[in-house]
Amino acid sequence: MDASEVPYPLAKRVLDKLVAALLVVLLSPLFAVAAGSAALGALRRREDRGPLLYREPRISKGGTFGLLKFRTLRTGVMAAAGTREPHARLLEAEPSNLTWAGRTVLKPWYLDELPQLVNILRGDMSLVGPRPWPASMVQRQVASGQDYRLRMIAGWTGPAQVRKGIVDPVDYEDLDLEYVTACESWSGLRLVGHDLGLLWETVKLLARGEGLRY
Repeated sequence: MDASEVPYPLAKRVLDKLVAALLVVLLSPLFAVAAGSAALGALRRREDRGPLLYREPRISKGGTFGLLKFRTLRTGVMAAAGTREPHARLLEAEPSNLTWAGRTVLKPWYLDELPQLVNILRGDMSLVGPRPWPASMVQRQVASGQDYRLRMIAGWTGPAQVRKGIVDPVDYEDLDLEYVTACESWSGLRLVGHDLGLLWETVKLLARGEGLRY
């Protein structure tokens, strides 16, 4: 392993696969809710029709992969973006860009993120780690002096995500860096315990339904 590469210990990899597989089974009713709301939205509004899933290029450990999400944007909005780098978060800030399902069901409860469990099973990302960013954002971060997104596997959730609404966004990078330090210095079993704690905090955040609201 390259000296600069942030470790991804076996214990963490095993946790990722086991928990992701368990969540796919346990959350299957939510997958059904997401698909059903998208179908209902397509019946309500012609402009909401289109594929259920889409892939967005993101960076994990220096490589590009297709981040899976339930589609929340109207296909016309995505087409209008043209050849610009795909980054749904920027377009999702405008309520009129969203499908009915995206605005009322998927974004408020983070259900659009559920397909990323498949990314975890495929080894594209981990359950816990810095969120995967588009290449242009990673390049800007590297230019500012932080290259950890090139050196470690990205995560479905992480310290920054579970502190949503608690700390100012300027502190999120510090939270990511604390986790990077933990990965570099802790044993695999200690890291797994820490990951389980962050996953529990994520569950509580999801239960509060504090996603995007319009």
